[in-house]
Amino acid sequence: MNKPLLGLLLGGVLGALDGLSALVSAPETAPGIMGIVLGSMGKGLVAGVLIGFFSRKVNNLTAGILFGLAMGALFAYPIAIQQMPPNNEVYFWEILIPGSLVGLIVGFATQRYGTRPAARA
Repeated sequence: MNKPLLGLLLGGVLGALDGLSALVSAPETAPGIMGIVLGSMGKGLVAGVLIGFFSRKVNNLTAGILFGLAMGALFAYPIAIQQMPPNNEVYFWEILIPGSLVGLIVGFATQRYGTRPAARA
């Protein structure tokens, strides 16, 4: 499977699981879990495609992992600093850490298991 497609699929699946992890780390968010899961899945899809394209251009496992970690953190940060109604709590680490881990895993997987396009003749 090519690297951007692998990043898209893996980012979407892991993003959804990241959203579901809110039930464990902050059970009081249960009423809004559908929005959380869809938002996390969207972040994972976009970050996954970007990580996949990076992995296609740069064939280096360490660079792919670091880029994935950075993209995961970059996409999770704006959400992590928001105050969540109704009690205006900030779930900074509960959002940033799983989002960064999703990026790290996608960065590793796209470098390790994704295929590069065939060389042109």
